[in-house]
Amino acid sequence: MSPKSLPTYPNHAESALLNVFSYFKRKDLSLIANPKIILTTLNAKFIHSSLALRSLKAFSRYDNISIIEFTINNDADFILGKLFKESADIIAFSCYIWNIDTTLYIINTIKKVAPNIKIIVGGPEVSFDEEKLLSENEIDFVVSGEGELPFKQLIAYFLSEIDISEISGISYRKGNQHFENARSEPLDLQNIDFVYKGELDELQNRIIYYEATRGCPFNCSYCLSSTTNSVRFLPLDRVFSDLDFFLENRVKQVKFVDRTFNWNKKYCLEIWKYLIENDNLVTNFHFEICAELLQDEHLEVLKQARVGFFQFEIGVQSTNEETLKYIDRSTNLKKLFDRVVDIKNLNNIHLHLDLIAGLPKESYSAFSKSFNDVYALSPEQLQLGFLKVLKGSNMRKNSEKLSLIYRENAPYEILYTDALSFSDLLKLKEVEDIVDTFYNSRKFVFTCIYASKFFSSPFHFFENLSHYWQKNQYDYIQHTKWNLYLIVYEFFKSISENHIDEFTDILKFDMLYSDVIKSKPEWLPNSLSSLEIEKVKLFYRDAQKMKKIDSTIPTKQSSKLCQIEKFNFDIETWIKSNFEVLDKSTCFILFNYSKKKQVNADGYPYQIITDEIV
Repeated sequence: MSPKSLPTYPNHAESALLNVFSYFKRKDLSLIANPKIILTTLNAKFIHSSLALRSLKAFSRYDNISIIEFTINNDADFILGKLFKESADIIAFSCYIWNIDTTLYIINTIKKVAPNIKIIVGGPEVSFDEEKLLSENEIDFVVSGEGELPFKQLIAYFLSEIDISEISGISYRKGNQHFENARSEPLDLQNIDFVYKGELDELQNRIIYYEATRGCPFNCSYCLSSTTNSVRFLPLDRVFSDLDFFLENRVKQVKFVDRTFNWNKKYCLEIWKYLIENDNLVTNFHFEICAELLQDEHLEVLKQARVGFFQFEIGVQSTNEETLKYIDRSTNLKKLFDRVVDIKNLNNIHLHLDLIAGLPKESYSAFSKSFNDVYALSPEQLQLGFLKVLKGSNMRKNSEKLSLIYRENAPYEILYTDALSFSDLLKLKEVEDIVDTFYNSRKFVFTCIYASKFFSSPFHFFENLSHYWQKNQYDYIQHTKWNLYLIVYEFFKSISENHIDEFTDILKFDMLYSDVIKSKPEWLPNSLSSLEIEKVKLFYRDAQKMKKIDSTIPTKQSSKLCQIEKFNFDIETWIKSNFEVLDKSTCFILFNYSKKKQVNADGYPYQIITDEIV
């Protein structure tokens, strides 16, 4: 460095000294005292929160760090402006397939307006292509793999406490050259501090994520977790202490991110026991589990859980045996299905079952069979996803051999295979939208069950409804719930007008079952005669009768908190007969809205009151 390269302030020695320091501040960040650091990411939805950012902050034990979270729905320039106004010295981005493109735009733009900011990127989307990232973007450091230790060491480097060569798990630029240090070793999880203490105010109405384990024992070729081949556990006493914090603070939902929560049978059993014993009647816990690993002793414990306390997600992915072999997934389908039925029979656990479309050797017809197999298990959510050929996965490495054609940019979603055309994949996407709208919304549960009986299979029902939806260009319009009820009504009428009366009763039942309905739409006629309307009014005024329904409802409020409707078909018997017997038989049903999902002895939010009215 030559003296003339330093700008000076003539006749002001102090100013010149300050300017020298400012020069070094720009050239060598390690000379900054207490650099300001921002940890940021773009979540997929506002309701999500970033466990990764909080874990980095907690492990670093560095005070001058702020966490700022955005979503992919925020305008990129809005995010850019917010970050620029922070005047940070360092910004670290957590990168995933859903946010990488926008994140790189923000990084490359902010470097133009604030070139002295140091940029760090980490996360699964940047852990396998470091050289390209550094050469094509204004990135200073790439953290690969687990980020806690490399990030902490980078802070030490910025504070001139260690040399950059001592930092594990990073790639970086130095002038025009790029360097890659050795990967960091996996951490002992108990060395990572609990990340949420003192931060719950900013997480109101958002999902809180928690991990008790890292890694996965399985080798599914489409998943990055298969590259770990091991599972690490937090000590149980530490887990119990962390869970106490959530329970005491009565958070709404805690979602375990463990890839296979019940891999260690005793470990998961102890956690489930502890939660059931300490249930605060508010918090819900979500777990990803492997159904085949469940044992009878697990079910004995789980049946003690409050309804809705636990939510299980089970990745079935496919029921095609050939496909399962190609993705290195050793699934005992019979055992899986038997255990799912066991869980369903507990009647207290909200169940999500997952399928992936576009897997090797699974055709359109083969996928429809997978769909029907899973639908028959009656999960609360049937999540239909599409294969992502992820960087670093074995499937990406073998994509040519497997005849997989996928998008070059994130999220690397499948376009077609030798078994599934792009045209067929588009049809499956349309089916996915219909399943989300009419099944996963839980507003048309009984309607879907009834209507699917008029088709060769449930998949055929959703497929035909999607054709009707596309034909009428409903995908161009945002719909109210009333519009959705009308659309499915008109669809069914177009395929079986002879059974429209039965269908209308079941659709009306769904409406009242899932929503507080006080005024029905015009196309749904009022089923009560003038005399029956008067009898319903008298019923509401009868304190003794209402006490039998719910003793907590004040008599004067009963007509506002309940809805009584007449049905011309015996829907209760139909439900109890596993949807096989639907006879014409008049009944009056009271729906109790005084408490969310007020249920009868069989677990349903309604009461049959026919004798009381007639």
